[in-house]
Formats: sequence, structure tokens, C-alpha cells
Amino acid sequence: MKKIELEIIALSHSMSGTQSYAVVLGEVNGLRKLPIVIGGFEAQAIAVALERMKPTRPLTHDLIKNITSAFNIELLEVIINDLQEGVFYSTLVCMNDHQSAEIDSRTSDAIALAVRYGCPIYTYEHILDSASLEMNTSAVSSSSEAYNPSITEETKKESDLSHLSVIELQKMLDQVLESEDYIKAAAIRDEINRRKSK
Repeated sequence: MKKIELEIIALSHSMSGTQSYAVVLGEVNGLRKLPIVIGGFEAQAIAVALERMKPTRPLTHDLIKNITSAFNIELLEVIINDLQEGVFYSTLVCMNDHQSAEIDSRTSDAIALAVRYGCPIYTYEHILDSASLEMNTSAVSSSSEAYNPSITEETKKESDLSHLSVIELQKMLDQVLESEDYIKAAAIRDEINRRKSK
């Protein structure tokens, strides 16, 4: 079967549940979007890697990458290879010096690892046919702008950051980093950067 490459275009609070998030994968050079509901922990893990944040201690997905790197295991690609009753299934395609292996994975974990390794994410036509949404190009920003934690549903609900001073924002950033709320930290960091660029 021909593999179709996907890229992360958005990460936002999901309407399907209060503790759920959605990662939206877009077809590279195409219009179809694949929304996947994930948990809050996995959303944070993806956001941390996308924003290149450095937690004080390794998160679970960072630990997995550290272990695999220590044993010369490379993650070559992630394949979202099945969809059953609304649940996506994925495979990690790994290789070391001697052999390759395909390892079953939850899709949210597979995406969090793919971001850390910088490896491609693929799926198949039948999965896109059954679960994707098609959007015109004006409906979705370019991928470099589309992932923006500061505009997710959750952060829209939170208090407006524009009334705080840069010093107050920096203090708040330190607090949320301490509590490992990296999605909120990204929103605060974006506000600080927006002010500094003026």
C-alpha cells in the first residue's frame, strides 16, 4: 500500500471531552485533515517537543528517546495503520545496527515520539478516506503558523494575558514551567515574544 505523509498542523482542546485534546494531522501537499483525539498528558508532550522546551526533568517520551538513543535505536517513521471503532492504531518503525522492527504504539505516543525524532508520520488512503476532513487552503494556515498553543480553545477560556506586564508574565511563565503546564507556558511565551517584537 502507498503511504501518505502527514504533518502536524494544529493542537487544540477537543470539543469531545473536557480533558481531551485533538491533534490535527494534515496531508502533505493535500487538503485532507485527520483529527485525532488525545489525552492532556500526550498533548503536553507533543507541545513541549514542538516548542523545543526543555523540562527540568525528562518527560516520559524524552526518557524513551534517551533509552533508544543509548542503544543506537533510531525511530525511522510512524505509520498510522488502522482505524477500528474510532480508535487509531500506529506502528513505530525502528532500526538499530543489526535489525529493524515494527512496534505497536498508541497513536498519541507515536506522534509525541515522531516530533522528538523528527521522523515522518504516514498513513494509508483507506484511513484518510474513512476519517479525514477536507478543507480548502484558506481554511487552514500554513503549517508553520497553524500550531499555536496561544490560540487553542483552552487558552481562549483562560484570562487574557494582554493586561499583564512583561515582568508579571515572566513570573507567571516561571510558575507554569515549575508545574509543567507547557501548553500554558507556550501561550505566555508567545505573549512575551509578541511584546518584545514591537
